[in-house]
Amino acid sequence: MAQDGDKQSEEPQVTLYTLEDVRKRNTAKEIWLVIHDRVYDITKFVEEHPGGEEVLFEQAGADATESFEDVGHSIDAREMLNQYYIGDLHPDDCKNQGKKVSILIHYSFRVPECDISLSWSSWLIPAVAVVILGFMYRFYTVDSRSS
Repeated sequence: MAQDGDKQSEEPQVTLYTLEDVRKRNTAKEIWLVIHDRVYDITKFVEEHPGGEEVLFEQAGADATESFEDVGHSIDAREMLNQYYIGDLHPDDCKNQGKKVSILIHYSFRVPECDISLSWSSWLIPAVAVVILGFMYRFYTVDSRSS
């Protein structure tokens, strides 16, 4: 008969890495990077990256969240990250630790307890597009009335 103390927790233990740990993995033999406070070992993926190796080498050993989001990766690319996931960034190294943001992500990966910084392009580009469409609509409706 098992006691409560003998039961294993249902959630697997997550390995925590510091930014210093990630910075040390910045060689051709071992490349780690951080995206949304999750640590990935992308060593085996470097040659397969559609954007070329150079892009990954520039981000190696650092937090690549902003660059990853600015490119606008597809859902498939986000799901592909799961196979390279090795742990979470230590909470002391998370950006904006004091401000918790809860975001529902539909990309099938768990978000660590750290913040997620949203890219400016995720809201600015659609806002500019709406303004331009509004002006175009206004221009064409005024132009057609004067004819």
